[in-house]
Amino acid sequence: MTTLTHKLVALAALGLVAGAATYTPPAAAREVVEVVTVGTRPPPPRFERVPPPRSGYVWAPGYWNWYGGRYVWVGGRWNNYRPGYVYRPPVWRPYGRGYRIERETWVRDPRWHR
Repeated sequence: MTTLTHKLVALAALGLVAGAATYTPPAAAREVVEVVTVGTRPPPPRFERVPPPRSGYVWAPGYWNWYGGRYVWVGGRWNNYRPGYVYRPPVWRPYGRGYRIERETWVRDPRWHR
């Protein structure tokens, strides 16, 4: 082999080594569970006029969220309907000497038959 061929082979090998050394595999997907416990009771819910039903959607009522060291109102919104599931809105529950929020979720409807 010629000197140029040796140089190209060495350069290609160096590139492969450098690429392998700097490769980082993508992180595995995981669910982030945020636990918020607050020492004071949340304010009473605000009145929201629930809009007329929409086909294919479920109304998610507004709720108080803890953000930036205080309660912040999050207004209601429409969520896409999920066949076989029931929407559970967020709710604040007493926890120790404070309150903890249970985030909104979709749970399997036990009456659902495929």
